[in-house]
Amino acid sequence: MKRVQLIIAEKPKQAEKLAAPYPSVKRDGYIEIKPCDRFPQGAKLAYAVGHLCELQEPAHYDAKWKRWNYDHLPIIPERFDYRLAKGKSKPYQVIKKLLNERTTTSIIIASDAEREGEAIVRLILRLANNAKPLQRLWISSLTPQAVDHGFANLLDGKETENIFHEAMSRACADWLIGMNASRAYTTLLKKKGIADVFSLGRVQTPTLALIVEREKQIENFLPETYYEVEADFTRYKGKYINAKKQTKLSDREQAQAIVDRTKGTGVVASIEKKRQTERPPFWFSLSLLQTEASRRFGLGAKETLDIAQKLYIRGWISYPRTDSSFVTKEEAGQFPVILDRLLKQAEYSPIKDVLTKNPANDKRYVNPAKVSDHYAIIPTEEAGAVAKLSGRDAQVYDLIVRRFLAAFAPDAVSEKTEIVTTREMDRFLTRGSRTIDPGFKQVLQIESKEVELPAVEQGQEMPIKGCRLLEKQTEPPKRYTEGTLILGMKTAGKLLEDDLQAIMKEVEGLGTEATRAGIIDGLKRREYIKLVKKEIHPTPKGRILIDAVTGSILASPEMTAKWESRLEQIGKGEASAAQFIEQAKKLSEHLVVDAKQRIEQLAVDPTQVKSKSPRGATNRPVGPCPLCQSAVLDRGKFYGCSGYQKNNCGFTLPKTILGARLTQTEVKKVLAGQKTKPLEMKKNARQFKAMLYLERDQLKFEFTKGED
Repeated sequence: MKRVQLIIAEKPKQAEKLAAPYPSVKRDGYIEIKPCDRFPQGAKLAYAVGHLCELQEPAHYDAKWKRWNYDHLPIIPERFDYRLAKGKSKPYQVIKKLLNERTTTSIIIASDAEREGEAIVRLILRLANNAKPLQRLWISSLTPQAVDHGFANLLDGKETENIFHEAMSRACADWLIGMNASRAYTTLLKKKGIADVFSLGRVQTPTLALIVEREKQIENFLPETYYEVEADFTRYKGKYINAKKQTKLSDREQAQAIVDRTKGTGVVASIEKKRQTERPPFWFSLSLLQTEASRRFGLGAKETLDIAQKLYIRGWISYPRTDSSFVTKEEAGQFPVILDRLLKQAEYSPIKDVLTKNPANDKRYVNPAKVSDHYAIIPTEEAGAVAKLSGRDAQVYDLIVRRFLAAFAPDAVSEKTEIVTTREMDRFLTRGSRTIDPGFKQVLQIESKEVELPAVEQGQEMPIKGCRLLEKQTEPPKRYTEGTLILGMKTAGKLLEDDLQAIMKEVEGLGTEATRAGIIDGLKRREYIKLVKKEIHPTPKGRILIDAVTGSILASPEMTAKWESRLEQIGKGEASAAQFIEQAKKLSEHLVVDAKQRIEQLAVDPTQVKSKSPRGATNRPVGPCPLCQSAVLDRGKFYGCSGYQKNNCGFTLPKTILGARLTQTEVKKVLAGQKTKPLEMKKNARQFKAMLYLERDQLKFEFTKGED
């Protein structure tokens, strides 16, 4: 019997790249790989379209959980079920059909080589009740060489099973926290007069807390005035320094006294020259790329990731969702090919003579110990021409290419000069710099800031042309940009001495390389934050939420960072997924109780957040509520009792049921104790007519033969 392997990719374009090295033909919903050296009996390459499966809604477990009611919390299912996402039936059915063919003997998981990619395919296989053996394609680029090498060195499916458990643990824990915290705070804040939906999450809420905390620091900042004294020694200027070489003075009278006595002639007391060497920067991890793209081009974190993902699918760069800035010896073996390909481009050929180093033996770049799932973002041996790109795509690609090439260039060397000029007991400091060798800065197109100083000699007299007092003020902390927020999430809000180098440290952060951009994007969509000239400002809605949760576990970056650490342990097989979920369940119970206590004590102005009516809502009364006799209103997607807040009444009626639309006219009949007209309905491809009516506050069916 013919034995065919079924390969399952994450997306159609990825599937095309995986099939590219082999003879193949496109079929309806999949690609057929013809018999070849790598696949002697051929193979079939199917693909998802991202996440085909999703966690079930609360109502799947208990009908009462359909309504947002604080009294029905916490929502804690005994198990977690998945369902096929809406609109994803066709690709799923194609995969299921191929999976069940007798000739299909084994499965190759070929989605993105990371946790989410693992989950996407394994959930499909679980939903389809797969029992066939699994193998895993684990590659970091989509070049033909990398793809074929990956298929020649497949992993056993058991080797990546733990990262599936990690992905599931993350998804289920986030579901528990999100469902319970969001419903608790939304329903409780509604009783305070704020009719809006508040979404809370294990990562997004502490991230929002970072932003709000920074805004409060800016608002509460009290600027302090300080003074500096600047003397003009005709050929250069210098600032007054104290014994510790500090220029700031807090006493205006003291500063003015220095100005008044700085006259006549100064003397060059010392000239100190230091040679300074600066090494080329590390290669990009995703966080570093997002930070730099934000700083250089004002790009959002998600926009940068989306561009990098496109470049990866084209086969031009390595896998972008990486937390490493290093590569292994194996990748270093491709450097000559990559370098040769890039230097044939008109944009990079002028710097050929600068690239005199080979970083293949430099642990700053080639360090297998610092590569976990994927290596740094670098161009591949299939790197295309930047001239074929435009706009932001070209900017990001050029950034990656030049960062890679910089490692082949020598260090930048400069000379720093300090001149101390004295006037009696007072000392004045002058700093200058000049470039000796621009080195890698030519590759990165960084212009050095030259501060040329005149040639002077120690003991030389310098006429004082004038002296002035400078009044200055200390400045508040800077607001986050998307780039610096990525760094803030990476370090869990900890202030580290050197931002760019700090991102290289082993720190527990908020979210992962793959999720941080999506978290920031979600905060924007939910109107918790807004961008003003690239700076992130919290909205009144965002501030109210953080005021409500401040001091709770939900607002704690450190707590969330510890969760990320535990999830990573699950991925390595060092911690129990079941225990982690149990902890998430207990935390959900605590959050629900804690929310009530916090909202009761919260003083809030409901006018700060504009109430939003659901799309299509008229809020017109359609009849009395059978439970509390309050008016039932048209809420847009459903009809709901207006006594929700006052009477805690959760009575609702759907606008659509089994394909039949319930108009206001029909709902009025139902609420008046009458039956609707016969409505056309459909269930499991069977069409029928039925009238609807209320019995003990529940909607009932009376089937008809079609007479109106």
